[in-house]
Amino acid sequence: MAKLSLNQRAALLSVILLVVTILIWEAAIPAQQAVGELTEYERLTGGGAPRAGVPAPSQVIVKAWEELSNPFYDAGPNDKGIGIQIGYSLYRVLTGYLLAALVAIPLGFLIGMSQVAFKALNPFIQVLRPISPLAWMPLALFIIQDSEASAIFVIFICSIWPMLINTAFGVAGVRQDWVNVARTHELGHLRTAFTVILPAAAPTIVTGMRISIGIAWLVIVAAEMLVGGTGIGYYVWNEWNNLDLTSVVFSILMIGIVGMLLDCAFGVVQRAVAYVE
Repeated sequence: MAKLSLNQRAALLSVILLVVTILIWEAAIPAQQAVGELTEYERLTGGGAPRAGVPAPSQVIVKAWEELSNPFYDAGPNDKGIGIQIGYSLYRVLTGYLLAALVAIPLGFLIGMSQVAFKALNPFIQVLRPISPLAWMPLALFIIQDSEASAIFVIFICSIWPMLINTAFGVAGVRQDWVNVARTHELGHLRTAFTVILPAAAPTIVTGMRISIGIAWLVIVAAEMLVGGTGIGYYVWNEWNNLDLTSVVFSILMIGIVGMLLDCAFGVVQRAVAYVE
């Protein structure tokens, strides 16, 4: 153990915790008793059907194998593979997220570089930022009258604030000496922004983008439960209505895994733009 590196020890501990958790979970779930001979009445009313309960890990693993062996099947509106459902959700998340980035980053630069813009826009930001993204959903559905576009709008709203605030904070935090040197060399505002301010503020900006993608993935699940149709959120809600808790637990795990992968992707970008003075 002493010869293992820090990362190896951490990985080993994670595996041990995972195995122990699964074993405790498996042991805590009582085995489903076999159903005896049913009367005709019980057969007609479904009285002999097993009651819904929290599934054991072994059941979730079997379900995961079934779903992931053919993730892109399409058997109708209410029966699509988990890959298709996640694809719909990622499309909505990335569309709303990119639209938010197109607005938040330039506006954040303006706020960070101009005290007048900061003082003028800050009251609006502080009023709008605490509003739950899902609170916008009824208004979006009424005005846009399209569930797909409404879900994208909700992602746009929830993604914009971390990027906007972090961009403004990062730009405002750039050392004034560097900006003064750029002015000495008679660089224009646009060139100064791209060659001096952007590289120095990039780590803070990417941190805001990383926070935003996590929030966007969290919100899309709830939004799809409301608007229905397709997506991983709708998948969870539909399986709950079917009382298929094994599918519900499986989909929850998939939501977590996709969210982790999105975060890891931005972690790589964050390390790539690390700025050294």
